Amino acid sequence: MFNDAAARQSTVPAAEEQIRLAAAALLFHVIAVDGVVTEDERATLKELLARRFGLDPEAAAALARQAQDAEAEAVDLFTFTHVLKAALELEDRVRIIEMMWQLVYADGSIHEFEDNAVWRVAELLGVPSETRIRLKQTVRERVRS
Repeated sequence: MFNDAAARQSTVPAAEEQIRLAAAALLFHVIAVDGVVTEDERATLKELLARRFGLDPEAAAALARQAQDAEAEAVDLFTFTHVLKAALELEDRVRIIEMMWQLVYADGSIHEFEDNAVWRVAELLGVPSETRIRLKQTVRERVRS
């Protein structure tokens, strides 16, 4: 009746599901904010979700769809950042910002709306500006090489 991904997801505690969805929604927001979501961005999103949360491709795709829906319904970013700031240590919040930069550069270019979205999310998550800028530079250099 249920597929494996649904069965595995149902064994995840509710708090962890909230964290996953909040993080995924912020990640989806950064790829959608410029008005165009490319296949490269979608693929990178699913890959990042799978790696970060230990999901198989099917479960990562399902989380990405849920994130898209949640992001579309949200009135602001605080809905998601509040959950993450309350539940995660700074190191994990920094990791989310790094993932956002990976998504920003997934299509080979950076749009000013994407840059601004990462800045706003970093501020709401309490990630220092120096860290956000360093992550941007690190990811940009990684993509170029």
